Amino acid sequence: MQINLENMSRDELTKLISDATKALKSVDIRRKAEAKLAAEKAVKEFGYSLDEILATGGKTTKGAPKYANPDNASQTWTGRGRKPNWVIEALNSGKTVEDLEI
Repeated sequence: MQINLENMSRDELTKLISDATKALKSVDIRRKAEAKLAAEKAVKEFGYSLDEILATGGKTTKGAPKYANPDNASQTWTGRGRKPNWVIEALNSGKTVEDLEI
């Protein structure tokens, strides 16, 4: 479909944009419905429902701890995210991150 945009009036271009936006929303709704059906079919093959799979909330497991508090081995840190207070305190007291490695 070839459209000559140069020969269109402002009103025609505005209508074209509006119609195209509506068409894109319609395509998105249709594709999401198709994707949901495909996902439901896939999880059903494994004996689950889509609701059961989504109930996990997409939570991921924490990484394996790489560092431990020398004063309390139950306090660990993966090295990702914010440093726990015990790491900050250890670093401020002169220890290095390597000193905290497990």
